[in-house]
Amino acid sequence: MSDNLTLPAQQSPAGASAEPLLTVEGLTKHFPIYGGFPIKRKVGAVQAVDKVDLTVGAGESVGLVGESGCGKSTTGRLITRLLEPTGGKITYAGHDITHASRRELAPIRSEIQMIFQDPYSSLNPRQTVGTIIRSPMEVNGIEPAGGREKRVRELLELVGLNPEHYNRFPHEFSGGQRQRIGVARALALQPKLIVADEPVSALDVSIQAQVVNLLQKVQQEMGIAFLFIAHDLAVVRHFSQRVAVMYLGKVVEVGDRDSIYNRPRHPYTHALLSAVPEVAVDDEPEDRERIRLAGDVPSPIMPPSGCRFRTRCWKAQDKCATEEPPLVRLSDSREGHLTACHFPEEPTTEARDEDIVLDPGLKALEDENAGTD
Repeated sequence: MSDNLTLPAQQSPAGASAEPLLTVEGLTKHFPIYGGFPIKRKVGAVQAVDKVDLTVGAGESVGLVGESGCGKSTTGRLITRLLEPTGGKITYAGHDITHASRRELAPIRSEIQMIFQDPYSSLNPRQTVGTIIRSPMEVNGIEPAGGREKRVRELLELVGLNPEHYNRFPHEFSGGQRQRIGVARALALQPKLIVADEPVSALDVSIQAQVVNLLQKVQQEMGIAFLFIAHDLAVVRHFSQRVAVMYLGKVVEVGDRDSIYNRPRHPYTHALLSAVPEVAVDDEPEDRERIRLAGDVPSPIMPPSGCRFRTRCWKAQDKCATEEPPLVRLSDSREGHLTACHFPEEPTTEARDEDIVLDPGLKALEDENAGTD
């Protein structure tokens, strides 16, 4: 990246107003299920996202983490209005865009962009790189100083690609390079908010670091706000200032990076963090808790009553089955650290006296291996 390349900067967080750039309240998306013959009727619904509350400030990076199928990507598509919400409210820059029409969304489409998960299917194989990045400017009628081709070449240089690649096709690039093209396309309209839907999950580890560092540098230089969707907790910790944890369509915990990673309160957050692998140095014993859950996430078609995590939680009691826990700040949590749990864990990730193993098959296998040693 050349030192003399300059791009228009967005408003910095320090100069932003107290009002968040994006506010999501009670966001809900239920996909209907139809059955019957010969007349089809609605027989159920997939509750992909259910009453999600979230805020993103100007220039801020918010991470959204959780197991596969918990509703992270659907939430991102609802925010960008690629999907129509079933309920709730989406407010962007003070404007309610929940059910805005195509014409009403037109003025802000350029301000909310998305980086898609798969760098192989998100680029048109019949178009050159120049056409792919130039198309958003043509659709929105934007004519940058010096012309669109000059702007495209600047963006290619910004994301670490050779400007001479302007006339190449996507199949001539590697996975990491294709994702960089996707980043350049998202930056073409100088957005204020980018929804990054697992932008590095399909890439090699070394390429992941390059793309994450690129996004971080772009955010710092242009002041763009990010909703960073991922299941890799290490990547989210490196990139995001605040983190929200989702489980089966609901946000169960949200807070600043230090609170979520060092002082988690929700049992599910503890389980997620304990699953992150660590490299032992000099055969030192692990000083971190170990929690191994049984089974998969329940079906979003018929989620458990009350707390949705109770079927896999070691602290679940009768109250968890009858009352849904609200997302509130606990007495010993920091400002902005909210948890949805009736019986929260202690704010620590240190090793327990005894590991939590809820999978009997895994426990039996470990006991059998221990007996043969």
